Amino acid sequence: MAFQPILRCAPEGGTTLYAYEALVRGPNGEGAGSVLAQVNEQNRYLFDQTCRVRAIEMATALGLGATAAALSINFMPNAVYEPRACIRASLAAAQKAGLPRERLVFEFTENEAIQDPGHLLRILACYREIGFRTAIDDFGAGHSGLNLLADFQPDTVKLDMALVRGLDRDRVRRIILRHAVALCTELGIAVVAEGVETRDEFQALRDLGITLFQGYLIGRPGFEQLPAARLQV
Repeated sequence: MAFQPILRCAPEGGTTLYAYEALVRGPNGEGAGSVLAQVNEQNRYLFDQTCRVRAIEMATALGLGATAAALSINFMPNAVYEPRACIRASLAAAQKAGLPRERLVFEFTENEAIQDPGHLLRILACYREIGFRTAIDDFGAGHSGLNLLADFQPDTVKLDMALVRGLDRDRVRRIILRHAVALCTELGIAVVAEGVETRDEFQALRDLGITLFQGYLIGRPGFEQLPAARLQV
């Protein structure tokens, strides 16, 4: 696993570490694409379960418990056959590591085609009932979008980096993001801007009222480490 920091930048100034996202890697640091290319219908469930447990075990072994940061873990809705049964290993790993369940965020990407939207809603509702937080990753790029928000409001929405890239020079992107942020704010959903790479992007996002940031400007993913989070000059 690799871990990438998410930073909270308060409107009045000052920063705090908000979370780390766990990112799958190969045993020698190979990128996620080479690993995910090997996932199929036969091994998807085991892969999903293994990644969750490995992320919790490694993050806590690296010192996550000494911080106030949450741990954000990607999961595959199509790998979950029954929510409570499939979460047992994650719960056991968190309890063994002494990590409170409210510090775990389970996120899924909009880019994954959901075979059964009703099943996804049951998963999210179950996770919330247990005490986990939930997040939609790559919001604005995938299959569910506003239809999902109409039926379930996650704790966090992570804006797709394609919307973030170059928005300081793109009036249309700024208009779209301004309305997306206003919508999420009214629904009580936190917004994370992903893929922030430049100071100009960062400032444009701050001007839109966003306070949570992830990207190379904040910190690159650290292979088997929890890298420091700070705004790069």
